[in-house]
Amino acid sequence: MSNDSHSHIVKYRIYFYVLLALLVFTSLSVLLTEIELGKLAIIGALVFASLKSSLVLWYFMHLKYESKILRIMVGLVLFIFVAVVIVTFLDYNYQ
Repeated sequence: MSNDSHSHIVKYRIYFYVLLALLVFTSLSVLLTEIELGKLAIIGALVFASLKSSLVLWYFMHLKYESKILRIMVGLVLFIFVAVVIVTFLDYNYQ
């Protein structure tokens, strides 16, 4: 019987850099609230949230090391989610 699990070792330095990037994106999103941008503030907050969630998915949830089909499925789910958010904002905007 063969063991099909693949192990991967991620260096702590990579996790440290990802943590720094998450902290920078969080700081930028907080600083974005200090600037009066109107409706663009929501778009900026969503962009930073998307970047942070993609970093968490890619590194901390180890999506980088999963099979291609799983990455495609996650991408499809994220695409559907983005489409629903866009349709919701369009409905809210033109009400």
